[in-house]
Amino acid sequence: MTKQLEQPSQHQTHASQTVTVTNPVLRGFNPDPSILRVGEDYYLATSTFQWYPGVAIYHSRDLANWRPVAQPASRTSMLDMRGNADSGGVWAPALSHDGERFHLIYTDVKSWGSTEVFKDSHNYLTTAENIEGPWSEPIYMNSSGFDPSLFHDTDGSTTVDEGGDGRKWFVNMRWDHRQGRNKFSGIVLQEYSPKEKRLIGPREIIFEGTELGVTEAPHLFRKDGWYYLLTAEGGTSWQHAVTLARSRNLHGPYEVHPNNPILTAVDAPDLPIQKSGHSSFTNTPDGQWVIAYLCGRPLTEQGECPLGRETALQSLVWGEDGWPRLTSGGHHPQLHAELPALPPHPWPVIPARDDFDGAELRSEWMTLRAPADLMGVELTGNSLKLTGHESLNSKHQLALVGRRLQSLDATFRTTVSFDPEDFQQMAGVCAYYDSRNWVYLRLSRDEQQGRTLAILQSENGDYRELLPEEVPVGDGNPVHLGIVYQSGQFWFEYSVDGENWQQIGDKLSAGLLSDEHCGGLSFTGTFLALTCQDLSGRKLPAEFHWAEYTEQ
Repeated sequence: MTKQLEQPSQHQTHASQTVTVTNPVLRGFNPDPSILRVGEDYYLATSTFQWYPGVAIYHSRDLANWRPVAQPASRTSMLDMRGNADSGGVWAPALSHDGERFHLIYTDVKSWGSTEVFKDSHNYLTTAENIEGPWSEPIYMNSSGFDPSLFHDTDGSTTVDEGGDGRKWFVNMRWDHRQGRNKFSGIVLQEYSPKEKRLIGPREIIFEGTELGVTEAPHLFRKDGWYYLLTAEGGTSWQHAVTLARSRNLHGPYEVHPNNPILTAVDAPDLPIQKSGHSSFTNTPDGQWVIAYLCGRPLTEQGECPLGRETALQSLVWGEDGWPRLTSGGHHPQLHAELPALPPHPWPVIPARDDFDGAELRSEWMTLRAPADLMGVELTGNSLKLTGHESLNSKHQLALVGRRLQSLDATFRTTVSFDPEDFQQMAGVCAYYDSRNWVYLRLSRDEQQGRTLAILQSENGDYRELLPEEVPVGDGNPVHLGIVYQSGQFWFEYSVDGENWQQIGDKLSAGLLSDEHCGGLSFTGTFLALTCQDLSGRKLPAEFHWAEYTEQ
């Protein structure tokens, strides 16, 4: 597994003992951050939804530089999402440590969408001694709602004061499907028994939220004799917000922060960082505090966010009243944030080009809903072979390997060998958001012209072909294909010799592939993908010799 990641811009300010980071620190589709410190190491887990492997975990030593370190849900016994709805799958993983083992709570949402009353959100626990794994077989917890987390009421590394009785507690929002009810009906608390490997005892609602509504994403922690309950409210769009409550008793009642919400951009639509919410806290060994939260970067004021929901960090300071507030003052997210100055620890920069010469896919590559070997994906030693199966509309058997778009000024290129026999066999590069929203530069065969290029698009399920005529490229030789993003637009390019590239088709708005444009029901971000289809069932493979992702 490749464990490097592009680095955020930063500078050290020794006098104030802070470091300035440019948010988001995890760029491109990295929502719902769950941050954790174990010793001097920081870990952060984010949602992956229908992308596989499930759960992305990053590692840092200085809070500014992060690398991917683990993808725990990487086998079908832990996660099989074939048939799951777009933006179903892994919602809001929660990472914790009890002083001995890592604990990861994750959800597999099976039902989701505007016509779905139920979520069928199945919650699981897996553990590991080391962050890299191996991770245990999952333990089923419940299906009563989503955004679960596990609180260890112990003296381990996840608490910041002495006390606790050593018990473990599971919290999640409860989904009420009944008509006329508040669907976000409260935060449920129930004890978890490690010995019995199941939830035990009564379920109780400990918090029903504030007037902001849509109360979700509960995280419990303890400090100075208080139990603090961190939640997200307002919904995961422009009204998103971070709220906090506390109680002397784990079971409540909980009083709300006098300055709630403690983080939101709802009243500042001109800020470059928007949608701020769904957060978690951690602290440094010397007692400084940091909040991790999701955010979005719109193309225009409250416009489309094609990079999806990302992860940002800011500092917190505790007041004499026992409540935390943003160190910067107020409640707004910051593009440039001051974090505690820890010893710098950069990681090696990931190579832009992947020659597919390893034994496993590099960690930036993901498949849809199931492991790569079940999706017709194979590394041959010097290429990536994709065996064609179903169309880009499929939620089951799709030969596609993609990576996050992390900048709106980026280029993605590849070389493919593919000799289709007819129009039902296709391969190429795709800008992909979900099964109903994608734009595809495909290599196929026309009865009269031979091998040709065409651009196919699905926009909210409406299919169209964007070129007035297909472009012949001749038979036999590899074809070079690319996608270019620049200044809020993207377009395709191709070359027959690998040196002379030319644009094919018109420029398109990057906002076409965003949650805002795609009906508000997709929670991911744009992926740049290699893909192959064989709608005839003959399973013709395409061979991709390399792929390169660069940013300007």
